[in-house]
Amino acid sequence: VRLGAEGIGLCRTEHMFFGEDRIPKIRKMILSKTVEQREAALAELLQFQKADFKAMYEALEGRPMTVRYLDPPLHEFVPTDPEDIAALAKDMNLTVEEVKATCDSLHEFNPMMGHRGCRLAVTYPEIAKMQTRAVMEAAIEVAEEKGYDIVPEIMIPLVGEKKELKFVKDIVVETADKLIAEAGVDMKYEVGTMIEIPRAALTADEIATEADSVSYTHLTL
Repeated sequence: VRLGAEGIGLCRTEHMFFGEDRIPKIRKMILSKTVEQREAALAELLQFQKADFKAMYEALEGRPMTVRYLDPPLHEFVPTDPEDIAALAKDMNLTVEEVKATCDSLHEFNPMMGHRGCRLAVTYPEIAKMQTRAVMEAAIEVAEEKGYDIVPEIMIPLVGEKKELKFVKDIVVETADKLIAEAGVDMKYEVGTMIEIPRAALTADEIATEADSVSYTHLTL
């Protein structure tokens, strides 16, 4: 801000989970076998994510911030050290072999076309719900506490076509609208995406019909 920044153009959320107090929880989420287990792990992550966003909204003092939802290469989160694998297996009530098998299955030949970006939220909608709740609750609370005019900007990552964006956007909108109604406030928000793979570039005109905003980046082949 001192150097003239007018906001944050891209807040990447996956790097918020590598702390020693956080990575065990995201590992639990990745290794969960049921929706209930995943939601329990995500509930723990929610508090961290919300606190991060509150601090950022407070520092921004009403300036805009585009929050990109989780786009993690999942294999980067899982343990490789035998002791860490054994500890995680014990904590999750799984065998070491089960944990190793899951970890091995997450390595992808082409991560950009694998289980990344919006496809993670398509498979596990509860992840998008958690991040939406963290963003919106943080924005609502900071707006009320500090009096800032905050318009949350949400970016759905790595979409390849309109249907993917619409699927995740519908989850975001349903969650955000419910939180706004429960808080009894009038808060606007935007849901956009980033054009970053060739298929998205070729279908950008269709994707744009579902996006409040579109950001272009280098295309990853």
